[in-house]
Amino acid sequence: MDPLDRLDATIRSRRDADAGTSYVASLFAKGRPKIAQKVGEEATETVIAALAEPDKLVSEAADLVFHLLVLLADAGLSLDDVRAELARREGVSGHVEKASR
Repeated sequence: MDPLDRLDATIRSRRDADAGTSYVASLFAKGRPKIAQKVGEEATETVIAALAEPDKLVSEAADLVFHLLVLLADAGLSLDDVRAELARREGVSGHVEKASR
């Protein structure tokens, strides 16, 4: 199994765990606004790393992907949904795809 699929499965398995002992469960317990806030924070930290601390970029990107997977799980979506959207866009110019939205 791909590492992202394993992480996604782990996140989903911890959704109903004890929020006192599981960071993932604590995020789910706080709700989607808090999860989305964390995604925003991690995105900002990723941008900062890309511009000022490139040695931290991979670590910050991993944090961003982790929190994005939590958000997707909270919304009832999965990596397969993202994969399907990327497949739908394959071969379509980015300008054309964006204009179609």
